[in-house]
Amino acid sequence: MTTITHRNAHTLPATATVGRAAATRWVFAGLRLALGWVFLWAFVDKLFGLGYATPSKGAWVNGGHPTLGFLKNSAKGPFADFYHSIAGTAWADTMFMAALAGVGVALMLGIGMRIAAISGSALLVMMWTAVLPPATNPFMDDHLIYAGLLVALALTSAGNTLGLGTWWAKLPLVHRLPWLR
Repeated sequence: MTTITHRNAHTLPATATVGRAAATRWVFAGLRLALGWVFLWAFVDKLFGLGYATPSKGAWVNGGHPTLGFLKNSAKGPFADFYHSIAGTAWADTMFMAALAGVGVALMLGIGMRIAAISGSALLVMMWTAVLPPATNPFMDDHLIYAGLLVALALTSAGNTLGLGTWWAKLPLVHRLPWLR
């Protein structure tokens, strides 16, 4: 039987290593889709005010401001004044909604994973800084966990399993501009 030896690892039968690799790809694909849904759902709820986090009267299509409630009411700590000053502005609302939609679509389709990881992580870290310190921990919260997961998804090419990542990577534009992967 063929064996594969990894540095600082046990010697495993090749079939065990292949099985682990396949399982890892499927787990990361599932996490990518789940996190993509989190972003897309936030976008859709804020766009239409479906009553989950956003009431109908606060929907963006009804003239609401997706950034107003969170940044005006929840922002605290060292960056509170900055976030209060941009809460509900047209440019902040537009950038926030574009980020939610763009990251969500990229994750769901498995394309543009590098851009999704960078922009999604930037958005999540900004949301984390808006609530410093987090309510239940001195520094850690779900925003940082999601940001780390986005980076892991991009590094593991998670868009190739149950996604269009392999097709996307073959496009001439993506070959010329590899940061689009």
